[in-house]
Amino acid sequence: MSLKVAVLACVAVVALCDKAPVHAPLPLVYTPRPYHAPEPAYHAPEPAYHAPEPAYHAPEPAYHAPEPAYHAPEPAYHATEPAYHAPAHYEPEYPDVPPKYNYNYGVADGYSGANFGHSESRDGYKTEGSYTVDLPDGRKQTVKYVDNGDGLVAEVSYEGEAQYPEHTPAYKPAPPAYA
Repeated sequence: MSLKVAVLACVAVVALCDKAPVHAPLPLVYTPRPYHAPEPAYHAPEPAYHAPEPAYHAPEPAYHAPEPAYHAPEPAYHATEPAYHAPAHYEPEYPDVPPKYNYNYGVADGYSGANFGHSESRDGYKTEGSYTVDLPDGRKQTVKYVDNGDGLVAEVSYEGEAQYPEHTPAYKPAPPAYA
């Protein structure tokens, strides 16, 4: 029974809330009529004075400048044609032979710790070589590669064991100034 009373109360609340609110009428407010200014009755008269035309006219100039009588002489110097001929465009010719070379280099700098090298040889389409580098973890990396014209084949190897020493910072922060 209490459920029916609760449902009926909800329906009544919804029905009452659905109506528009009723407000008291607004109070009357005085608004003056708009003001329209009358048309002006005064009209300015047309001017009766007319300025006279100027009586002075500038005379035409009596002096006419003569035509110039000077004519520049023809140059007495004639440039000669150069005695040489510009070289023909030379296109270098490169032989159609397969490349063949050998090279290598190495760097070992004790001050900076840099230690690396590279060597390569090529004969036609066959290229083979290797390079080495000391890694920061203490190992030495070696890469050997071969290319017979059908793609690069590389073999990577490492010497030694990686070392990761404990990091000890050298910087010590200053004590706080407000302590």
